[in-house]
Amino acid sequence: MQHIPELAAVALLALFTTSSNFVGAAIGLYVRLPKRALAALLAFAAGALISALAIELAYESAKQLHEHGYAMHPAWLYVSSGFAIGATVYYSTTLFLEKRGAAVRLPTRFHEYAVDRKKKDIEELLGLLSKCSLLRHLPPEEIEAILPYVRRRKLRAGEILFRTGDQGDALYIVARGSVNVLADAPSDATAESRPIATLGEGEPFGEMALLTGGRRTATICAASDTELLEIGKADFEQLVRHDSVLAKAVEQLSHERAIANLTSSGLDSSTWARIARSNLQHMSRNEAHALLVETGHGAGLAIVLGNILDTIPGCLVIGANFHGVANLSLTLMLGMFLGGIPEAAASASILRKANFKPPTIFGLWSTVLLAGVVAAIAGKLLIGSPDSVIAIYSQTVAGGAVLALVVHAMVPEAIHGGGSIVVLPTVAGFLFALYLTLLTAF
Repeated sequence: MQHIPELAAVALLALFTTSSNFVGAAIGLYVRLPKRALAALLAFAAGALISALAIELAYESAKQLHEHGYAMHPAWLYVSSGFAIGATVYYSTTLFLEKRGAAVRLPTRFHEYAVDRKKKDIEELLGLLSKCSLLRHLPPEEIEAILPYVRRRKLRAGEILFRTGDQGDALYIVARGSVNVLADAPSDATAESRPIATLGEGEPFGEMALLTGGRRTATICAASDTELLEIGKADFEQLVRHDSVLAKAVEQLSHERAIANLTSSGLDSSTWARIARSNLQHMSRNEAHALLVETGHGAGLAIVLGNILDTIPGCLVIGANFHGVANLSLTLMLGMFLGGIPEAAASASILRKANFKPPTIFGLWSTVLLAGVVAAIAGKLLIGSPDSVIAIYSQTVAGGAVLALVVHAMVPEAIHGGGSIVVLPTVAGFLFALYLTLLTAF
């Protein structure tokens, strides 16, 4: 019974610290604040947390271990291993959750997730494009610009795609199925004509159409139900007009040089595809929005768990370090409170774009408050004893998780929103937290 007042105080401290999530969510949904202001606030909070973790937690833990008889090096190793384990557990768990939709919460994490998804989604497409010798003579770093112009076209078995003598207006690559190459005269070519060749999956044809647009020299007929990739000459020329790098590359591919070199030089298909994949960094607004809605739908649990994961370690430390009003973890509370505002604002805004309703968003954040209260009470009950080496170690594990949060989410988000200038408020946050610590110590 004598612990009830302390537990109540710990719960209130956690509730106050995490309440900034509601403030931030309201700002993200209803108020338009400058991104740089929110980024500066987040950077300041990150600096304060780094100071709190370095001085209040890591140094104080080492001091307590020294009082238990540990020399300097064993104490450092003890504290360091705890931070390392905490950071590893946090990082592994957050990556697991982000792959299941929790990345929607944060703009930088969502962008990285979206780019990875885009690379995976078009890996097959790039593999097929790399089979085309003409495209492999174009810079693989620029292939991303071509992708929007790649269309899929389906043919039924026996359907004629084009005939001998037709104007060459597109390049084709067989994605699925096969096509027959017929050498009959234009009026005689039918599905029953004897083929001179059959092209299967991954094989291109009509490559010179993109360079010359000349007449077709054979008839193409679907040997079975077939799906083709198509790049139209008009689209390709429009793209080249607006891309100086591609224009220069295409200019060098004269008809005669292309005929001589297509099969004897250039990157091999696997290398070309690998370089092309590595340069897929851009997401158009429409692509990002579509993926945002797709990912956000049904990812509620992952989002909730991601929010809770960001909250629990800090609240554990707050609860563990509470031994009365005189020794409150002010810098840690300050960093968490201030950091929660811009993080929640950015998350709420992006969740709104993913078609989450405001009541749902506030409901998600209410779980953060509850998790924070429970974590703080658990920290007080389970790891709040400075006389227990195990409790001290547990606090360092929680501290490592908080440090991983700062580096994984807070600092990247601050730079994303405010640019490199956020180094200044980060240092200011660190120095202010140091001031509070010294004020308490002296």
